[in-house]
Parts: sequence; structure tokens; C-alpha cells
Amino acid sequence: MAYRDKGYFGVSCKAYNATMDRTSRNKPLTIKEKMRNKRISSKRSPGERPFAVIKRVLKSGHVIVTTIARTHVKNMASNFCYNLKQLNTIQKRALS
Repeated sequence: MAYRDKGYFGVSCKAYNATMDRTSRNKPLTIKEKMRNKRISSKRSPGERPFAVIKRVLKSGHVIVTTIARTHVKNMASNFCYNLKQLNTIQKRALS
């Protein structure tokens, strides 16, 4: 099952196609398509949060290093920082 965003609209998929629908010129989405997009979005949202935090809070959305090994290390460091941030958030909620 491929839960994909609107950027992949119209591209074929090997798995079950769960790509969000997008409007075309002079063709708005129907209510059925809007409800389908909402269902897909609710499935995708838990997995999108780490990417949003890494990009916005940690300012690590764009990798400038050139080799695969350096990129891997940079991404591991970003993921580790995200996990520390998440742990800090969970601890603050437990105290209050």
C-alpha cells in the first residue's frame, strides 16, 4: 500500500494506489474525493511529524554533504536529536 501525497498524482503505482487526489484546472474535488484525502492524511500524519520537526525545529531539512556515508551520519545525528527532543517533551508532559 502506497500512501503518497499530491505530488505523485497521475503516476502509476505497483502497490495499492493510495495517492491523495488533487484538483485540476476547472475541476474541483468531489466530496467523496475530499473524504478519501482526509482518510489518507490521517494515516500518513503520524509518520510525517518527525520529518516536520527535523526540518523546522532542528533546521536539518536540507543536507549539504556530498558523500553517501556523510549523509548517512548527518541523518543519524538528526534522528538522534529528534529522539532526544521527543524524550524531553514526554518527560515534561509526565511532570505536569
